[in-house]
Amino acid sequence: MDKLPQDPAILVSSVNMLLRDEEFDSLESLCYNFNEDVDKLKAHLHDAGFVYSEEQHQFRPIGFDE
Repeated sequence: MDKLPQDPAILVSSVNMLLRDEEFDSLESLCYNFNEDVDKLKAHLHDAGFVYSEEQHQFRPIGFDE
């Protein structure tokens, strides 16, 4: 994968897969590799209904853990 997808559903799936499969040890290193800004990525996915869980090391639907 040369760049991250822009579609939020595909993007969240791709990012979670890359983090889960330990391709990257952190969201920051993933973003660095793809030349993406961490805060912009989080904001883009937040607008689509996802929030990053540091504990789970993945994006999850907003309200999932409540």
